[in-house]
Amino acid sequence: MMELNSIQPAPGAKHAKRRVGRGIGSGLGKTAGRGHKGQKSRAGGYHKVGFEGGQMPMHRRLPKRGFKSQSLQFNAEITLKTLEQLGLDKVDMLTLKQHGLVNDMTKVVKVIKTGAITRAVALSGIGATAGAKAAIVAAGGSVE
Repeated sequence: MMELNSIQPAPGAKHAKRRVGRGIGSGLGKTAGRGHKGQKSRAGGYHKVGFEGGQMPMHRRLPKRGFKSQSLQFNAEITLKTLEQLGLDKVDMLTLKQHGLVNDMTKVVKVIKTGAITRAVALSGIGATAGAKAAIVAAGGSVE
């Protein structure tokens, strides 16, 4: 039976703290596991991430390239194929959000010419590329 005075941690759960610089008998005397000389051996001696000893660091040697606009998260694209599968005569932003085709945060939607459309669809408040607009009008639809 377990008693309060017999409770102890599992074997190997507790171990003695490593005491460096406490004589040769400890195995970590003299240099205390820091090797000989140099910046890393000294107290408070270290450098920031990416430091290359004064040489021009890699992140400054390589050219800056590209830019990702934060306004892109409010834009969305819809394909002609998706419009065809939706099966509605009138499509606007609210309809697309209700059917889960665009994110709730979306402010601008544009129809792109991927796939084909055969049914007449009237778009309101939604943009379209030149090719997509031509395909929608050819199918008897309209883009406002």
